[in-house]
Amino acid sequence: MSSSVMTEPSEGIPREGISPMKRSVAYLPITLFSVVMGLSGLAIAWQKCFPGSSVAHALSLSIGLFASVLFIILLGMYGWKTLRHTDEVRTELHHPVRLNFFPTISVNMLLLSVFWQSTSMLAITLWTAGMLLQLVLTIYVMSSWLNHSHFSIEHVNPSWFIPMVGNIVVPINGIFLGYEEISWFFFSVGLLFWLVLLVIVMYRLLFHEQLPLRLLPTYFILLAPPSVGFISYSGLIGGLDNGARLLYYCALFWAMLLGCNAIRFWRVPFVLSSWAFSFPLAALSIATIKMAELSQQPCLSWLARLLVILLSVIVSWLVFRTIQAAMKGKVCTPELK
Repeated sequence: MSSSVMTEPSEGIPREGISPMKRSVAYLPITLFSVVMGLSGLAIAWQKCFPGSSVAHALSLSIGLFASVLFIILLGMYGWKTLRHTDEVRTELHHPVRLNFFPTISVNMLLLSVFWQSTSMLAITLWTAGMLLQLVLTIYVMSSWLNHSHFSIEHVNPSWFIPMVGNIVVPINGIFLGYEEISWFFFSVGLLFWLVLLVIVMYRLLFHEQLPLRLLPTYFILLAPPSVGFISYSGLIGGLDNGARLLYYCALFWAMLLGCNAIRFWRVPFVLSSWAFSFPLAALSIATIKMAELSQQPCLSWLARLLVILLSVIVSWLVFRTIQAAMKGKVCTPELK
């Protein structure tokens, strides 16, 4: 595969006349926002799975606070990068993989609005900002796809779902806040283009060369659209129908398929794209919690608890490995050419 699809940087390449701090900000990857997505998803999962537990509430609050602070820090750093290192940002905006991670900023706002749902003013502010930014980024990313001059089928991978998934997240809190028609608009856009992209991505995965090793974790992104879609759709209709069941069981099948290939994913060395394990699994966990409530199936309640525990273990491992990589200077570094 062309080197242009590489998403992970090499070890630091020193440049004369540029301080280490400036190099770090210049090469701050947009993919780091996926860390906040995973943490936010974990916080919401603990919040929803064990609503009556004081321990779970404290744990959820701690994770949610950490995710919120980290988001603010990353947003400030990337804003500084945009002002001082415009060329580096422009490079990411034209990258066939990293381009799709810009909507993680708006998705994080939407997820944090769900987490801070009880704080109405904060929730409304985050949701409104996230919803508007999501619309802008969706139009920008899709325009880039339509007017491309350097993309090919080999560049397609599951990360291309991210801009569409962001639209399906909007209704989760949109319905709670009373914005029904806006929620249906974003759900419709997200669902339609998820189905379109699903065909394209599956064609690429089945009939072209395999994804590079460092992109294998992005297979888990396949879990996210049907999982989030179920959560949003069941909220929009106010219950459970056959359409909701279709979405949830589609997500459950993807989980079973990925679980059968767990050894393959376990052998992948840690890279930043490993955070692709986190949010999709969090989305499935939350979807299972909601499915258990709506269907009154005890087995799904137990499955939800197991998924939340598994998610907690995976996120803990990802946090540990990310800190390790950061201490070794392997996070904010130039991309390998």
